[in-house]
Formats: sequence, structure tokens, C-alpha cells
Amino acid sequence: MPSAAAQVIVSVIPIVGIVMGSLVLFFFLYWNHRQKILLIEKGMYVKPTFDLDAFSLFAGLILTCIGGVLVAFFLVLEGFTYPVLGGLIPLSLGVGFLVFYIIRAHSGRSSDET
Repeated sequence: MPSAAAQVIVSVIPIVGIVMGSLVLFFFLYWNHRQKILLIEKGMYVKPTFDLDAFSLFAGLILTCIGGVLVAFFLVLEGFTYPVLGGLIPLSLGVGFLVFYIIRAHSGRSSDET
């Protein structure tokens, strides 16, 4: 049986880790906000761009590949049981991202042609 002091230390370590991680996140967000405010005041702020098409293609390919491998692994290992859901979830997310990318790409091309 571990001593009471060891149990207290083991209980306190995750709490300290969560508090310290929260502080780091808070100060990062605070200083990032201050930096953006100063850049806006000086007229040097450039709004970051986000390429939704590239993100959806990349995320779709990665999630589809990971989900496919997990589904195949769990089917071979245990057959069609509940652990297969661990692969079907990322597989369906990846396919959803790829379908979104395809629909967006086709709608963008058709609007460019007209």
C-alpha cells in the first residue's frame, strides 16, 4: 500500500499540470490579442487567409486513409463488432470532407464558366 504522501503527490501532479497548461494558454491568447491590437493600431495588420479547399482535401485524404486502415484492422482482428466504429468514424468524416471538396470544386468551376 503506497503511503499517504505518495497518494497526495500523485493526486496533485495532474491538477498542477492542468493549472499550468491553462496559464500558458491564457497568456498566449492574451499576448497574441495584444499583438494584433498593436498591429491594427499601426496599420500593419494583414488578415490571415485560410484555404478551405486545400484543408478539406488534406483532412479528407488523411481521415479516409486512417479510417480505412482502422476498419480493415478491426475487421481482421475481431470481425464486425463495436470496435469497428473506431475506424468508421474517421472514415465517414474523411469521406464527408472529400465530398465537400468535390461539391465545392464543381460548383466553383460552373460559376467561373458562366
